[in-house]
Amino acid sequence: MTINLGNISDGPRDAGAPVLDIERLKVTFATDAGDVHAVKDVSLDVKAGEVLAIVGESGSGKTVTAKTILGLLPETATSSGTVLIKGNNVISVSPATLRKIRGRDVAMVFQEPSTALNPVFTVGWQIAEGIRAHAVDGHRISAKEAKARATEALRKVGIPDPEIRVNYYPHQLSGGQKQRVVIAAALALNPGLIVADEPTTALDVTVQAEILQLLRDLRDKYGTSIVLITHNMGVVADLADRVVVMYQGDVVEEASARTLFAEPKQDYTKKLLAAVPHLGRDSASEGATARLHQGGKVLVEAKDLTIEFPGRLGTPGFKAVNGVSFTVSENEVFGLVGESGSGKSTIGRAIAGLNRVTGGSLKVFGYEMLGFKERSFKPLRKDIGFVFQDPAASFNPHLTVGECIAEPLLIHTHPSPEQARLRVSQLLESVQLPASYAARYPHELSGGQRQRASLARSLALNPRLLIADEPTSALDVSVQAKVLELFRDIQEEYGFAALFISHDLAVVDMLSHWVGVLFKGRLVEQGIGSQIMGAPSQDYTKRLIASLPVPDPEEQALRREAHRALLGT
Repeated sequence: MTINLGNISDGPRDAGAPVLDIERLKVTFATDAGDVHAVKDVSLDVKAGEVLAIVGESGSGKTVTAKTILGLLPETATSSGTVLIKGNNVISVSPATLRKIRGRDVAMVFQEPSTALNPVFTVGWQIAEGIRAHAVDGHRISAKEAKARATEALRKVGIPDPEIRVNYYPHQLSGGQKQRVVIAAALALNPGLIVADEPTTALDVTVQAEILQLLRDLRDKYGTSIVLITHNMGVVADLADRVVVMYQGDVVEEASARTLFAEPKQDYTKKLLAAVPHLGRDSASEGATARLHQGGKVLVEAKDLTIEFPGRLGTPGFKAVNGVSFTVSENEVFGLVGESGSGKSTIGRAIAGLNRVTGGSLKVFGYEMLGFKERSFKPLRKDIGFVFQDPAASFNPHLTVGECIAEPLLIHTHPSPEQARLRVSQLLESVQLPASYAARYPHELSGGQRQRASLARSLALNPRLLIADEPTSALDVSVQAKVLELFRDIQEEYGFAALFISHDLAVVDMLSHWVGVLFKGRLVEQGIGSQIMGAPSQDYTKRLIASLPVPDPEEQALRREAHRALLGT
């Protein structure tokens, strides 16, 4: 699908001088524990109409570099070097000049649109605010004119019915639509450079494909330069012209996208690329037969499962899950994939007794969940582990990591303090974390470490069934690879069944024996993972798989054309 961008400018920009030129950039943060050198000596440039991807793990300095471009560093940061945008050094210009540069010459698309947008103002007002703030030469723009331009900006990024949705509040839009609004706000003043910080991290593969197509159209049709900050190497292969690899504040490698993926020179780059899951490689179900799914003891059985949420103020209810049937057998990893709103997490929470079943049948360990009573179901809870998508939100920030992990033990088995400490140490060791981390608080751990601790907590009671809801969606590729390898090893060691919920098809293919595909609350297809991913029978599954970018620029170019053909049909 090609999105109509309208007349953003008169044509492609001059491809001569760089739009962005960074020389010898250093950024240091002052902390209680001493100075932290986040960016050590970075030099790079971006030409007109070029997409430069900056990649690396968390802590590599890529986001700090991006924020320096817009002068968004906190007061605790000290920076030196040169960051030139249209002849202005962002590091040394006055605050008034910096305000003019932002939005007009360079704009930023933030990683999380839910926090970038103000919940108490309409999206149209927020876009219009930037337009009015940057009125040229003192020319006042009326509220009516600003709203009209905001509506046009929403139309350019493919928001349906922009005349109506310009009056929507952020919570009334989906995640993909909110990300489009953030991009519309960045485009409103036609900047020469857009800095996109993880713009597709939390998006479904189909929405991600649309956002990438939008950014590609900006580059190809109007010469807009883009600095892309991401840990998704598939996105890099799909969009980037040139790639800069950062590690611990330094640039370790720079090359064209095709050269970097085909012939990486540095060991760190090779490790980064080797950690990326690739659809069809290292599939958990390769060579498997249906007997694996059908032969074991059934732990979860759904027949025509329906879950409906009641409407409010006279509005009809919403069927999140509609007539779904499947089984999960012992020792099996059942992968559940689909877009946001398809009902994946709703089913997972219903199995754990966190959502009410309203129709059909759902049996967990033989217990009927339709009309279940908490008192009778509680003894079965100890046999279910749950790994939540965001461990930072699921951990109590007032408790240490050890106390969070021990909580299920204290509720269900009432061990002595010494027994609890010993079990927590064993669990931390099983997820490859030092026992000393039990004394730390959740905010003192990195994202990957928190996810390991979350996995340890889910294993505290040796569950027969583990439900993992998007456990690796926000992790760096190298950290994700370690967590996935750990998940696979622990599943084989403990032999628990697992419902693995994700929108990352490559991750599901790597872990799951059996895969179910959800679309708008209905299970449209299920089968052996390698067969579903390799030869899907349903058009929706084909579109879903075709939307997934792979870490190979040449292969991805072919997949992109195939995806366009599928959308055309």
